[in-house]
Amino acid sequence: MLLIGDVGKALLDARTLDRRLCEVRENVLDGIDTAARNAFDTIGLVMAGASHQLDSVLRALRRASSARIVLLVRMHEEPIARRLATPIPGEEKLVDEYCLYPTRWATLCPHVAGEPGVQTPSETPLKPQISDPADLSVDVQRRLRHLERLATTDDLTGLKNRRYIREFARQILDRARRTRGRATILMFDIDNFKHYNDVYGHMTGDEILRQAAILMRRCCRPHDVVARIGGDEFAVVFWDDPHRPAGGVSRERRSAAAEHPTEAISVAKRFQQALGNADLHLLGPRGEGVLTISGGLASFPRDGSTPEQLFDRADQALLDAKRSGKNRIYLVGVPRNDIAALP
Repeated sequence: MLLIGDVGKALLDARTLDRRLCEVRENVLDGIDTAARNAFDTIGLVMAGASHQLDSVLRALRRASSARIVLLVRMHEEPIARRLATPIPGEEKLVDEYCLYPTRWATLCPHVAGEPGVQTPSETPLKPQISDPADLSVDVQRRLRHLERLATTDDLTGLKNRRYIREFARQILDRARRTRGRATILMFDIDNFKHYNDVYGHMTGDEILRQAAILMRRCCRPHDVVARIGGDEFAVVFWDDPHRPAGGVSRERRSAAAEHPTEAISVAKRFQQALGNADLHLLGPRGEGVLTISGGLASFPRDGSTPEQLFDRADQALLDAKRSGKNRIYLVGVPRNDIAALP
């Protein structure tokens, strides 16, 4: 295996690499040259060292070697890695898999063996400390990966969980400060959800949550992150993907003085409409009415500078929307601020 980039940051047990069947190149150009001159089964690239020319580096590695390419990424880089690892008809697949770091060699080992599957962060108390990760059996490695997924994923809906989105928001805001970027947080819940649970049962309530999760993911852009943070409450982090393909949704002009991003508002409107048109056959012959949501939108840096401030302000706007009659999404700090009134 060939590892390229700052492996010391990516692997918690990097000091043991001299005992592994791998080579390490900190410099990207050296890594591409090494890949061209040697036969490797797998190449691991730490994204942080190549983020500004990522596509070019990956294409160069593809030309230099037939090895599988695994992209090692931080949490806020995961949407970009997921896009790169998703096959698109007619286009070259630049990444075979990705792995969130910091991680350990034992987590990366299945990639070397060619075992498929996207990895999740290893910085979790659920993960036991292993004295010699290289001696782990395949079954134990599989169980570790399952525990890691549980640490960041909501079991009912398949969305990210509260732990993940809080850390994701922190990393995105750190990036936004460096790049003068923008980020917006939407918090919403399903109106009168307790009624559905009481009348139709908790199994139906669970199905409503799953359907809401599917609809929200369909309405969002691929790099936005949706999470269930508890009960019927959800959160979305909208942000600018610097690696968005040129043929994708047009990038809006933004500045520190701009109002709430129009793309976040458009997604929220689309979701409201999609949920209102949802098929309620799962409620049976007594099913009446439509599903609606109430929510709040808060943007960085306009409405706060930390994840805690943005989540708190978005949650307060959600409560204001509830008090004003539900079925609406409020912007922070604007009187009569339902997004339905916006063009």
